[in-house]
Amino acid sequence: MEYTLTENKGISTHLKISDDLKDIASDAAKFIIEFGYGDIYSRSGLTNKQRAQITIASLVTQGTEPQLELHVNTGLTAGLTPVEIVESFIQLIPYTGFPRILNALAVAKRVFAQRGVSAVSAAKEQ
Repeated sequence: MEYTLTENKGISTHLKISDDLKDIASDAAKFIIEFGYGDIYSRSGLTNKQRAQITIASLVTQGTEPQLELHVNTGLTAGLTPVEIVESFIQLIPYTGFPRILNALAVAKRVFAQRGVSAVSAAKEQ
């Protein structure tokens, strides 16, 4: 799966979520992978970076931090830069509000640290 890193066991990935669901809802894990990635993410018309950015924005507006953590990782793997991710959050402030953006920034900061991406350098690029 081109959206998932496998060398860092500490980060949230789709494969880890699938493994975590095996004992309680293996079908849910199957649907996430087969439908989400087999049917939706494999469509033409958008790049992987665009798909990741759209997904991240949607998750921020929903306030779903655990899934956002996964998809910030996915976005980095798909080629989004920390600046693009942070700027996506800032773009959402008028539509979503400060509390959700602050939560999203906290998630991104954690993911950037896990991935060895400096949030400070991302802020300086702006």
